[in-house]
Amino acid sequence: MADTQREIERKFEFTGDRGKARADGKRPRAKDDARRRVPDLTGTAGITAVRDRGTARLDAVYYDTPDRALAADGLTLRRRTGGEDAGWHLKIPVAPGVRDEVRAPLSDTLPPDLAALVRSRTRRSRLEPQVRLRAERHTRDLLDADGHLLAQLCTDSVRAERGRAATAWTEVEVELADDGAPALLDAVQERFAAAGLHPSDAPSKLARALDLTGAAPPPARPAPGPADGTAGAHVLAYLREQRDALVAQDPAVRRDLPDSVHRMRVATRRLRSALATHRKLLDRTATDPLREELRWLAAELGADRDREVLLERLRTHLAELPPALRPGPVRDRLRAWNTTRRARTRPRAVAALDDERYLRLLDSLDALLDAPPLRRAAARPAAKPLRKAALRDWDRLADRVAAALDLDPGEERDRALHEARKAAKRARYAAEAAAPALGKPARRLAKAAKKVQTLLGEHRDGVVAREALLGLGSQAADAGESAFAWGLLHGREEARSARLEHRLPAVWAKAASRRSRAASK
Repeated sequence: MADTQREIERKFEFTGDRGKARADGKRPRAKDDARRRVPDLTGTAGITAVRDRGTARLDAVYYDTPDRALAADGLTLRRRTGGEDAGWHLKIPVAPGVRDEVRAPLSDTLPPDLAALVRSRTRRSRLEPQVRLRAERHTRDLLDADGHLLAQLCTDSVRAERGRAATAWTEVEVELADDGAPALLDAVQERFAAAGLHPSDAPSKLARALDLTGAAPPPARPAPGPADGTAGAHVLAYLREQRDALVAQDPAVRRDLPDSVHRMRVATRRLRSALATHRKLLDRTATDPLREELRWLAAELGADRDREVLLERLRTHLAELPPALRPGPVRDRLRAWNTTRRARTRPRAVAALDDERYLRLLDSLDALLDAPPLRRAAARPAAKPLRKAALRDWDRLADRVAAALDLDPGEERDRALHEARKAAKRARYAAEAAAPALGKPARRLAKAAKKVQTLLGEHRDGVVAREALLGLGSQAADAGESAFAWGLLHGREEARSARLEHRLPAVWAKAASRRSRAASK
């Protein structure tokens, strides 16, 4: 089973080495080594002692697809022997200077857990050796006054081989310990600068090795934002952003990271909404089938996300009750309920990502972005088509809110308010997508739609919670437990929903005024 470590580090190189390396692949000469001495860090940022850990020989082979799909997204995958952490390592960027390193035990073939984590990038392509890096690593622990580890300092003498091409260089890494302070890296960087050590220009050893051995760079990612001022360019830039978000969240969902299912589901919904909103710009014969596949993916992910939201709501409201009002093993009952549901919903989400249908969906998104089915209106300047599309979605929301408010309280109105909530999301997404072209009016419209969406979302969560509370009450009664707490929470949810419905007309009237102002711009 793979395990993960958060890596916060900075890489440095000596001034004379910046952007250079030995083209013949030989080690630096002795006189070069004299200029590559790492300064003593004692007294820097609370470092009071340096413990020498000796030198290890590391041998790593880096893998990627023939078109370097992993490198294009900043991921690195290697099989390494030597040192204390021999095995397979997948490094996933989190933020500048921060990566998650997912490790698996050493084996001859790529472990299935790691193969799954890169599947949204590799699809069906083979992973092939790209470059071999052999390094002599001298490691030193940087300690505080109590002997606690603050960071590790590694000096690597690296030789890279790609086919017949080879190169060599020296670099220095400083990696924070688990509880190390990021300010330490700033202090070390300042100390290093005085000694001729500067942050490396290369994002990773692999990137540097490929560059210096003459490998062709991976395909360039399109620049963020529209390539021109047309409506089609703006919509495609938005779709590309959401496609990238969907792909990036795939490994996070597989690793069960907090909020990952929610983020992936939102990207899926934004894609689907944009394809519906901009039917006048994109040919429906190409986008409608894609919308149906996005609907399928959102539903598969949604079961686990809905469970997470409902569990947090029930936990919070249960904790608000005084102990005397929650007799019986209510916490154990809720825990058992969640365990049972998670056993169904979590595998369902992961199974969807392993389904060939999901890979075909990703392929279809790529194909649409590579050869977009633009209609004639897509060539027009962006402002007018995007504003009209956002206002159309707002008018759709207005119709659904009005229809819901005309109904008496009850199940039919609950269903109508749920449809209005979905329309509010679409109106919000349309306004947000238009904001780069329309500016403040679109941002205000998005903010107004979000307020309506939030209220309707809270109402929907209450409806779902009442259904779950009825089930929990029945389970408790069948087990001979008191169902009082579940009934009390059910009553509170009913009262909360009634208050929300009472507030809706005022919230909607205020939001609708934003629509009128946006239409007049």
